[in-house]
Amino acid sequence: MRSRLAAKIPGFLLVRLRRLWLAAVPILQCAIAAGLAWWIAADVLHHERPFFAPIAAVVSLGLSLAKRWRRSVELIGGVLIGIIVGDAVISFLGEGGWQITVVVAIAMSVAVFLDKGVMIPLQASSSAVLIATLIPPGVSSFGRAIDALIGGGVGILVVAVVPVNPARRARRDAAGILEKLRDLSGDLAMALRLEDEEGLDQVLATARGTQGEIDSLRADVTAGQEIGRISPLHWSSRERIKRIAATADPIDNAVRNFRVICRRAVGVTRRGIVVEPEIIDIIDGLQVGFETLRAMMMSQPGETPDQADAARVIRTIVRTARLSIAERVDDLSEAAMLAELRSLLVDMLMVAGLKKSSAVAQLHLTE
Repeated sequence: MRSRLAAKIPGFLLVRLRRLWLAAVPILQCAIAAGLAWWIAADVLHHERPFFAPIAAVVSLGLSLAKRWRRSVELIGGVLIGIIVGDAVISFLGEGGWQITVVVAIAMSVAVFLDKGVMIPLQASSSAVLIATLIPPGVSSFGRAIDALIGGGVGILVVAVVPVNPARRARRDAAGILEKLRDLSGDLAMALRLEDEEGLDQVLATARGTQGEIDSLRADVTAGQEIGRISPLHWSSRERIKRIAATADPIDNAVRNFRVICRRAVGVTRRGIVVEPEIIDIIDGLQVGFETLRAMMMSQPGETPDQADAARVIRTIVRTARLSIAERVDDLSEAAMLAELRSLLVDMLMVAGLKKSSAVAQLHLTE
Protein backbone atom coordinates (compact mmCIF):
# COMPACT_ATOMS: atom_id res chain seq x y z
CA MET A 1 0.00 0.00 0.00
CA ARG A 2 2.88 2.35 0.79
CA SER A 3 4.37 1.60 -2.62
CA ARG A 4 1.10 2.46 -4.37
CA LEU A 5 0.83 5.69 -2.39
CA ALA A 6 4.44 6.61 -3.14
CA ALA A 7 3.84 6.03 -6.86
CA LYS A 8 1.21 8.79 -6.84
CA ILE A 9 3.55 11.36 -5.27
CA PRO A 10 5.81 13.41 -7.59
CA GLY A 11 9.45 12.36 -7.38
CA PHE A 12 10.81 15.71 -6.17
CA LEU A 13 8.21 15.79 -3.36
CA LEU A 14 8.84 12.16 -2.41
CA VAL A 15 12.56 12.84 -1.95
CA ARG A 16 11.80 15.78 0.34
CA LEU A 17 9.22 13.87 2.34
CA ARG A 18 11.65 11.00 2.83
CA ARG A 19 14.32 13.43 3.98
CA LEU A 20 11.88 14.94 6.47
CA TRP A 21 10.83 11.51 7.70
CA LEU A 22 14.44 10.47 8.35
CA ALA A 23 15.05 13.73 10.24
CA ALA A 24 11.83 13.56 12.29
CA VAL A 25 13.34 12.05 15.44
CA PRO A 26 16.46 14.31 15.47
CA ILE A 27 14.16 17.33 15.00
CA LEU A 28 11.99 16.14 17.90
CA GLN A 29 15.09 15.63 20.05
CA CYS A 30 16.37 19.14 19.29
CA ALA A 31 12.99 20.70 20.04
CA ILE A 32 12.59 18.89 23.35
CA ALA A 33 16.18 19.64 24.38
CA ALA A 34 15.86 23.35 23.55
CA GLY A 35 12.69 23.80 25.60
CA LEU A 36 13.98 21.75 28.51
CA ALA A 37 17.33 23.60 28.59
CA TRP A 38 15.56 26.99 28.67
CA TRP A 39 13.24 25.83 31.45
CA ILE A 40 16.12 24.61 33.62
CA ALA A 41 18.22 27.73 33.10
CA ALA A 42 15.39 30.28 33.36
CA ASP A 43 12.84 28.77 35.73
CA VAL A 44 14.95 26.51 37.90
CA LEU A 45 18.23 28.43 38.13
CA HIS A 46 16.66 31.86 37.43
CA HIS A 47 19.29 32.98 34.92
CA GLU A 48 18.39 36.20 33.20
CA ARG A 49 17.76 35.63 29.47
CA PRO A 50 19.62 32.29 29.25
CA PHE A 51 19.56 32.29 25.46
CA PHE A 52 22.65 30.12 25.20
CA ALA A 53 21.17 27.12 27.01
CA PRO A 54 18.72 26.18 24.20
CA ILE A 55 21.32 27.15 21.56
CA ALA A 56 23.85 24.83 23.18
CA ALA A 57 21.29 22.02 23.32
CA VAL A 58 20.44 22.32 19.62
CA VAL A 59 24.05 22.71 18.48
CA SER A 60 25.22 19.73 20.52
CA LEU A 61 22.51 17.53 18.97
CA GLY A 62 21.97 18.77 15.41
CA LEU A 63 20.41 16.58 12.72
CA SER A 64 23.50 14.40 12.37
CA LEU A 65 23.32 11.43 14.75
CA ALA A 66 27.06 10.82 14.85
CA LYS A 67 29.47 12.14 17.48
CA ARG A 68 26.88 13.98 19.55
CA TRP A 69 28.81 13.35 22.75
CA ARG A 70 31.89 14.81 21.10
CA ARG A 71 29.97 17.87 19.90
CA SER A 72 28.66 18.54 23.41
CA VAL A 73 32.13 18.35 24.92
CA GLU A 74 33.58 20.58 22.19
CA LEU A 75 30.81 23.12 22.65
CA ILE A 76 31.22 23.38 26.42
CA GLY A 77 35.02 23.45 26.16
CA GLY A 78 34.94 26.15 23.50
CA VAL A 79 32.59 28.32 25.54
CA LEU A 80 34.79 28.06 28.63
CA ILE A 81 37.88 29.00 26.64
CA GLY A 82 36.09 31.97 25.09
CA ILE A 83 34.82 33.20 28.45
CA ILE A 84 38.19 32.95 30.18
CA VAL A 85 40.09 34.60 27.33
CA GLY A 86 37.41 37.22 26.73
CA ASP A 87 37.18 38.24 30.38
CA ALA A 88 40.95 38.39 30.80
CA VAL A 89 41.68 40.38 27.63
CA ILE A 90 38.77 42.83 27.87
CA SER A 91 39.43 43.50 31.54
CA PHE A 92 43.06 44.32 30.71
CA LEU A 93 42.75 46.07 27.31
CA GLY A 94 39.21 47.45 27.40
CA GLU A 95 36.61 47.41 24.59
CA GLY A 96 37.06 48.21 20.91
CA GLY A 97 37.62 46.86 17.45
CA TRP A 98 41.28 45.94 17.79
CA GLN A 99 40.58 44.36 21.18
CA ILE A 100 38.07 42.04 19.50
CA THR A 101 40.75 41.09 16.98
CA VAL A 102 43.10 40.18 19.82
CA VAL A 103 40.39 38.27 21.71
CA VAL A 104 39.41 36.15 18.70
CA ALA A 105 43.03 35.41 17.78
CA ILE A 106 43.94 34.32 21.31
CA ALA A 107 40.75 32.32 21.93
CA MET A 108 41.02 30.38 18.65
CA SER A 109 44.74 29.78 19.13
CA VAL A 110 44.20 28.34 22.60
CA ALA A 111 41.35 26.14 21.33
CA VAL A 112 43.40 24.81 18.39
CA PHE A 113 46.34 24.15 20.68
CA LEU A 114 44.21 22.16 23.14
CA ASP A 115 42.12 20.10 20.71
CA LYS A 116 41.80 19.29 17.00
CA GLY A 117 37.98 19.55 17.02
CA VAL A 118 36.30 21.91 14.55
CA MET A 119 33.65 23.22 16.95
CA ILE A 120 35.95 24.26 19.81
CA PRO A 121 37.67 27.16 17.96
CA LEU A 122 34.36 28.43 16.62
CA GLN A 123 32.67 28.35 20.00
CA ALA A 124 35.71 29.87 21.70
CA SER A 125 35.82 32.78 19.27
CA SER A 126 32.06 33.42 19.29
CA SER A 127 31.92 33.33 23.08
CA ALA A 128 34.86 35.70 23.32
CA VAL A 129 33.22 38.09 20.85
CA LEU A 130 29.94 38.08 22.77
CA ILE A 131 31.74 38.86 25.99
CA ALA A 132 33.74 41.61 24.33
CA THR A 133 30.66 43.24 22.79
CA LEU A 134 27.66 42.49 25.01
CA ILE A 135 28.92 42.07 28.55
CA PRO A 136 30.46 45.14 30.24
CA PRO A 137 33.90 44.73 31.86
CA GLY A 138 33.67 43.60 35.47
CA VAL A 139 30.31 41.82 35.00
CA SER A 140 30.51 38.08 35.55
CA SER A 141 29.95 36.08 32.37
CA PHE A 142 30.24 32.60 33.82
CA GLY A 143 26.46 32.22 33.75
CA ARG A 144 26.93 31.66 30.01
CA ALA A 145 29.27 28.75 30.78
CA ILE A 146 26.65 27.26 33.08
CA ASP A 147 24.05 27.68 30.33
CA ALA A 148 26.38 25.87 27.91
CA LEU A 149 26.79 23.06 30.43
CA ILE A 150 23.01 22.86 30.87
CA GLY A 151 22.39 22.78 27.12
CA GLY A 152 25.03 20.15 26.42
CA GLY A 153 23.94 18.01 29.35
CA VAL A 154 20.27 18.21 28.39
CA GLY A 155 21.20 17.23 24.84
CA ILE A 156 22.89 14.04 26.04
CA LEU A 157 19.96 13.33 28.37
CA VAL A 158 17.46 13.64 25.52
CA VAL A 159 19.55 11.29 23.36
CA ALA A 160 19.38 8.72 26.16
CA VAL A 161 15.65 9.11 26.83
CA VAL A 162 14.36 9.78 23.28
CA PRO A 163 16.85 7.79 21.20
CA VAL A 164 16.82 6.76 17.57
CA ASN A 165 16.90 3.00 17.18
CA PRO A 166 20.69 2.50 17.05
CA ALA A 167 20.57 -0.42 14.60
CA ARG A 168 17.75 0.59 12.27
CA ARG A 169 19.43 3.33 10.26
CA ALA A 170 22.74 1.53 9.86
CA ARG A 171 21.15 -1.72 8.66
CA ARG A 172 18.91 0.20 6.24
CA ASP A 173 21.97 1.98 4.88
CA ALA A 174 23.77 -1.33 4.45
CA ALA A 175 20.71 -2.97 2.87
CA GLY A 176 20.35 -0.06 0.44
CA ILE A 177 23.96 -0.40 -0.73
CA LEU A 178 23.62 -4.17 -1.12
CA GLU A 179 20.39 -3.70 -3.07
CA LYS A 180 22.15 -1.29 -5.43
CA LEU A 181 25.00 -3.77 -5.94
CA ARG A 182 22.41 -6.47 -6.65
CA ASP A 183 20.79 -4.38 -9.38
CA LEU A 184 24.10 -3.23 -10.83
CA SER A 185 25.34 -6.82 -11.04
CA GLY A 186 22.40 -7.72 -13.25
CA ASP A 187 22.87 -4.60 -15.36
CA LEU A 188 26.59 -5.29 -15.76
CA ALA A 189 26.01 -8.90 -16.84
CA MET A 190 23.37 -7.82 -19.35
CA ALA A 191 25.56 -5.07 -20.79
CA LEU A 192 28.47 -7.52 -21.17
CA ARG A 193 26.30 -10.05 -22.98
CA LEU A 194 25.05 -7.36 -25.36
CA GLU A 195 28.51 -5.74 -25.64
CA ASP A 196 26.74 -2.49 -24.77
CA GLU A 197 29.42 0.13 -24.10
CA GLU A 198 26.88 2.80 -23.16
CA GLY A 199 25.25 0.44 -20.67
CA LEU A 200 28.63 -0.40 -19.14
CA ASP A 201 29.46 3.29 -18.78
CA GLN A 202 26.15 3.84 -16.99
CA VAL A 203 26.78 0.96 -14.57
CA LEU A 204 30.25 2.32 -13.82
CA ALA A 205 28.91 5.85 -13.26
CA THR A 206 26.24 4.58 -10.88
CA ALA A 207 28.77 2.48 -8.96
CA ARG A 208 31.04 5.50 -8.62
CA GLY A 209 28.14 7.52 -7.22
CA THR A 210 27.72 5.30 -4.15
CA GLN A 211 30.36 6.98 -1.98
CA GLY A 212 27.79 9.19 -0.26
CA GLU A 213 25.84 6.09 0.78
CA ILE A 214 29.02 4.51 2.16
CA ASP A 215 29.71 7.67 4.17
CA SER A 216 26.15 7.63 5.52
CA LEU A 217 26.55 4.01 6.55
CA ARG A 218 29.73 4.76 8.47
CA ALA A 219 28.18 7.82 10.14
CA ASP A 220 25.07 5.89 11.18
CA VAL A 221 27.16 2.99 12.48
CA THR A 222 29.12 5.44 14.64
CA ALA A 223 25.88 7.05 15.82
CA GLY A 224 24.38 3.66 16.64
CA GLN A 225 27.40 2.66 18.70
CA GLU A 226 27.23 5.96 20.57
CA ILE A 227 23.50 5.61 21.30
CA GLY A 228 24.07 2.03 22.44
CA ARG A 229 26.58 3.29 24.99
CA ILE A 230 24.52 6.27 26.20
CA SER A 231 20.93 5.00 26.24
CA PRO A 232 19.95 2.29 28.75
CA LEU A 233 16.94 1.60 26.53
CA HIS A 234 19.25 0.16 23.87
CA TRP A 235 21.99 -1.52 25.85
CA SER A 236 20.56 -4.85 24.72
CA SER A 237 21.21 -3.83 21.09
CA ARG A 238 24.96 -3.43 21.51
CA GLU A 239 25.80 -6.86 20.13
CA ARG A 240 23.66 -6.33 17.05
CA ILE A 241 25.20 -2.90 16.48
CA LYS A 242 28.62 -4.52 16.77
CA ARG A 243 27.72 -7.05 14.05
CA ILE A 244 26.41 -4.33 11.76
CA ALA A 245 29.53 -2.24 12.36
CA ALA A 246 31.67 -5.23 11.35
CA THR A 247 30.04 -5.18 7.90
CA ALA A 248 30.94 -1.55 7.10
CA ASP A 249 34.48 -2.24 5.88
CA PRO A 250 33.58 -5.34 3.81
CA ILE A 251 30.67 -3.49 2.18
CA ASP A 252 32.94 -0.55 1.39
CA ASN A 253 35.54 -2.92 -0.07
CA ALA A 254 32.85 -4.75 -2.06
CA VAL A 255 31.76 -1.48 -3.66
CA ARG A 256 35.37 -0.61 -4.51
CA ASN A 257 36.02 -4.04 -6.04
CA PHE A 258 32.79 -3.81 -8.02
CA ARG A 259 33.92 -0.47 -9.46
CA VAL A 260 37.21 -2.05 -10.53
CA ILE A 261 35.31 -4.89 -12.23
CA CYS A 262 33.19 -2.34 -14.06
CA ARG A 263 36.26 -0.41 -15.25
CA ARG A 264 37.86 -3.60 -16.56
CA ALA A 265 34.61 -4.57 -18.26
CA VAL A 266 34.48 -1.19 -19.99
CA GLY A 267 38.10 -1.50 -21.13
CA VAL A 268 37.70 -5.04 -22.43
CA THR A 269 34.52 -4.25 -24.37
CA ARG A 270 35.99 -1.11 -25.94
CA ARG A 271 38.86 -3.21 -27.29
CA GLY A 272 36.34 -5.47 -28.99
CA ILE A 273 36.98 -8.48 -26.75
CA VAL A 274 34.02 -10.69 -25.87
CA VAL A 275 34.11 -11.59 -22.18
CA GLU A 276 34.12 -15.31 -21.37
CA PRO A 277 30.48 -16.45 -20.76
CA GLU A 278 31.48 -18.17 -17.51
CA ILE A 279 32.75 -14.86 -16.12
CA ILE A 280 29.51 -13.14 -17.13
CA ASP A 281 27.56 -15.93 -15.41
CA ILE A 282 29.50 -15.30 -12.19
CA ILE A 283 28.65 -11.60 -12.38
CA ASP A 284 25.01 -12.45 -13.03
CA GLY A 285 25.02 -14.84 -10.06
CA LEU A 286 26.14 -12.04 -7.75
CA GLN A 287 22.53 -10.81 -7.78
CA VAL A 288 21.44 -13.76 -5.65
CA GLY A 289 24.30 -13.23 -3.24
CA PHE A 290 23.69 -9.52 -2.79
CA GLU A 291 19.94 -10.03 -2.42
CA THR A 292 20.52 -12.65 0.29
CA LEU A 293 22.89 -10.29 2.12
CA ARG A 294 20.32 -7.49 1.82
CA ALA A 295 17.59 -9.71 3.27
CA MET A 296 19.96 -10.86 6.02
CA MET A 297 20.68 -7.26 6.95
CA MET A 298 16.98 -6.41 7.28
CA SER A 299 15.91 -9.58 9.09
CA GLN A 300 15.26 -9.46 12.82
CA PRO A 301 17.24 -11.65 15.25
CA GLY A 302 16.04 -15.23 14.91
CA GLU A 303 14.58 -14.67 11.43
CA THR A 304 15.93 -15.97 8.14
CA PRO A 305 18.09 -15.50 6.24
CA ASP A 306 20.75 -15.22 8.89
CA GLN A 307 24.52 -15.04 8.47
CA ALA A 308 24.84 -18.81 8.03
CA ASP A 309 22.17 -18.81 5.30
CA ALA A 310 23.90 -15.97 3.48
CA ALA A 311 27.29 -17.67 3.70
CA ARG A 312 25.85 -20.86 2.16
CA VAL A 313 24.41 -18.94 -0.78
CA ILE A 314 27.66 -17.11 -1.46
CA ARG A 315 29.65 -20.35 -1.26
CA THR A 316 27.63 -21.66 -4.20
CA ILE A 317 28.76 -18.61 -6.21
CA VAL A 318 32.35 -19.10 -5.03
CA ARG A 319 32.33 -22.61 -6.49
CA THR A 320 31.67 -21.15 -9.95
CA ALA A 321 34.58 -18.68 -9.72
CA ARG A 322 37.34 -21.23 -10.30
CA LEU A 323 40.85 -20.11 -11.19
CA SER A 324 40.82 -22.62 -14.03
CA ILE A 325 38.54 -20.24 -15.96
CA ALA A 326 41.51 -17.87 -16.32
CA GLU A 327 43.40 -20.54 -18.27
CA ARG A 328 40.82 -20.32 -21.06
CA VAL A 329 40.92 -16.54 -21.56
CA ASP A 330 43.35 -14.78 -23.87
CA ASP A 331 43.12 -11.25 -22.50
CA LEU A 332 44.91 -10.28 -19.30
CA SER A 333 42.09 -7.93 -18.29
CA GLU A 334 39.63 -10.84 -18.31
CA ALA A 335 41.90 -12.78 -15.96
CA ALA A 336 42.18 -9.69 -13.77
CA MET A 337 38.38 -9.37 -13.82
CA LEU A 338 38.10 -12.93 -12.50
CA ALA A 339 40.61 -12.12 -9.76
CA GLU A 340 38.58 -9.06 -8.77
CA LEU A 341 35.41 -11.16 -8.72
CA ARG A 342 37.07 -13.61 -6.33
CA SER A 343 38.15 -10.70 -4.14
CA LEU A 344 34.58 -9.37 -4.21
CA LEU A 345 33.28 -12.77 -3.09
CA VAL A 346 35.66 -12.63 -0.13
CA ASP A 347 34.11 -9.29 0.81
CA MET A 348 30.64 -10.77 0.53
CA LEU A 349 31.56 -13.72 2.76
CA MET A 350 32.89 -11.25 5.32
CA VAL A 351 29.59 -9.34 5.21
CA ALA A 352 28.00 -12.72 5.99
CA GLY A 353 30.09 -12.91 9.16
CA LEU A 354 33.20 -14.87 8.14
CA LYS A 355 36.64 -13.67 9.14
CA LYS A 356 38.94 -12.78 6.27
CA SER A 357 41.12 -15.88 6.69
CA SER A 358 38.05 -18.14 6.58
CA ALA A 359 36.62 -16.28 3.57
CA VAL A 360 39.88 -16.62 1.64
CA ALA A 361 40.01 -20.30 2.54
CA GLN A 362 36.65 -20.79 0.83
CA LEU A 363 38.23 -19.71 -2.46
CA HIS A 364 41.05 -22.21 -2.11
CA LEU A 365 38.56 -25.05 -1.58
CA THR A 366 37.31 -24.52 -5.16
CA GLU A 367 40.72 -24.71 -6.82
